[in-house]
Formats: sequence, C-alpha cells, structure tokens
Amino acid sequence: MTTLKELAKLLNVSISTVSKALNDSADIGPETKKRVRDAAELYNYKPNKMALGLKINQTKTIGVIVPDILNHFFAKVLFGIEKAASEKSYDTIVCISHESYQNEQQSINVLTNGRVDGFIMSLATETLEKNHVNHLKTSHSIKQPIVLFDRVSEKINCDKVVIDDQQAIYNATKYLIESGRQKIAFVSDIAHLEIGGLRQEGYTKALIENGLPTNDQLILTIDQKDEAHQDIKRFLLSQDIDAVISADNTSGIMCVNIAKDLGFKVPKDIAIIGFGDEETSYLSFPQMSYINQNAEDIGREATELLIRRLENKSEKAVNYKTIKMSTSLYPKATT
Repeated sequence: MTTLKELAKLLNVSISTVSKALNDSADIGPETKKRVRDAAELYNYKPNKMALGLKINQTKTIGVIVPDILNHFFAKVLFGIEKAASEKSYDTIVCISHESYQNEQQSINVLTNGRVDGFIMSLATETLEKNHVNHLKTSHSIKQPIVLFDRVSEKINCDKVVIDDQQAIYNATKYLIESGRQKIAFVSDIAHLEIGGLRQEGYTKALIENGLPTNDQLILTIDQKDEAHQDIKRFLLSQDIDAVISADNTSGIMCVNIAKDLGFKVPKDIAIIGFGDEETSYLSFPQMSYINQNAEDIGREATELLIRRLENKSEKAVNYKTIKMSTSLYPKATT
C-alpha cells in the first residue's frame, strides 16, 4: 500500500493537492482529479481511516461488546449489527467480555481512545450481578453514545433495544394452556439476570390469569451449567409435567432431548417451548417449538438507532429511547 505522501511524490504534486483531489474538492481541476485517482488505484492507495478520524473527530467505526460470541443469539445480533453498519459505510470493532466486568471495562477503555464513535453493548453477567456501571457512565462523560441491547441497566441513561420478556413468556404459557396443558413447568439458567426474572413473572402471570395454581416444585433454576443435564433429568423424573417453558435458548433444547431419552413422547407427553430460532430448533428431535427474539432485527435496530444519534447532532442527548422489539411464537408441534 502507498501512503498519501508517497503518492504525492510520485505525481510531483503537494500532499494537499492529492488529498483535495481524492475528496473531490472544487479547488482541483477535473484532469488533476483523474490523474490522482488513477494513480491511487494503480498504487493501491487506501486512506488511513484512524488518522482521518482523529483529524475530523469521527472514525465511522462502531464498537460492539457482547458477553458470549458462542451464544447463538449474540452471534445473530452481531450479524445484524455488521450488516446494518456496512450499509451505512460504518466499520465495526467487536470485543467479547466473556461475562466479565473487568473485560468489559478494559474493552471500553481501549475503544474510547479515539477508535470508535459509539458503542453497542449487551452487559456482562458480572456487571449486572455486581451492579457496577461506572465504566459506562465514564464513556458518556466523553460524549460517546451507547446503545444497550437485551441485557440493560436502568442506571444508564442511554438508548436501549429490548424485547418484552414478560409478555413473550406469558404468550407462550397461555398458548400451552389453551392447547390443554395443565401442569406446565418453568426451566431457567438465567434466573440471576433481570430478564430471567421478567420471564418467570410472565409464566406466573399466565398461570394465575388462567386459573391454574402456581407451584414452586414446577420451577427448575439451573445454577451450574455443567450440571444442567443431570438437573433436568432429575426434574423431569420427579415431577408430573405435561409441558415445559424454557427461559433461555439452551435449556429448552436439552429438555427435548433428555425427555426423549427418558422415554417421553414429545410433544404428546410433554410439550416444550424455548427461546431460539429456526436454526437452533433443529438441534433437538423432534424439532423444538420456540420463541424467536428476531435477533438480527435487534442488531439492525440498535445500529440504526446509534447512527441516527451520531449523525443527528441537533438531537438532544437526553431524548433517549427504549425500543421494544416484537417476538414470534413458532409452535412446531405442541399437541
């Protein structure tokens, strides 16, 4: 790759002339512009985006921090972010917190040093559990906007993109009740997160409003993921259950496969609905019914929300929005 200085020397013109020609300045004639552009293409000149960003105080780059790239939901959100950013000529830099507050803080410190114009984030489990959000408030103090998605904090005044977690589970539970299920269990490995609590509230609300008793024995909270299979196996054997609602995107799949291994007919004996999408539903047999969070749409909405704030300088910083995205219920075979 050729630098701007080298390109100017090759053409025997000033650096300023090359820069203006490449930026289509009216000060430069059409012949010079063509000569400069032809040479730039021939010698593979690419502008230094970081240097240009420091000069104009804009990098056209978005920092994205997700808790777990192996989680299918976050991978799909990231796909939506990168696709929407590319359409608006923005690049993305992705960091993974691995559910660690310290990693999340370090990523923000690195990226705030002139590398990105703003952030799209889902908070780490440790950040939410410890309720540590000062690192996010610091980023606000240097005027870099943040859009939080999925895992958010009310302590941070910023734009947010979420789903209605309570309503999503409420709708799924109500669907099972209307399908004739009476002994519906609730399984979750995210009870420690706010969204986990909201989803359990939706389950309980649907039972109460439809005249079914609530029973703590029908609620399984998975604390250690490496023990999840044994926990689910014991739970299914010890309870009289005709349906299961999963609050996350892995427990439901495990429930389908374990129930089948135990000799239950799914969905005839036990109907199971979990969070997921078409791709993840194929990880179980029979194919799991699922609540689709439309993760790619969440990524797109978060990106468009951030770019609008970056490019609309007149918009008041306090006019923050919380957008609730719709979910879709795909009952493959619950009866």
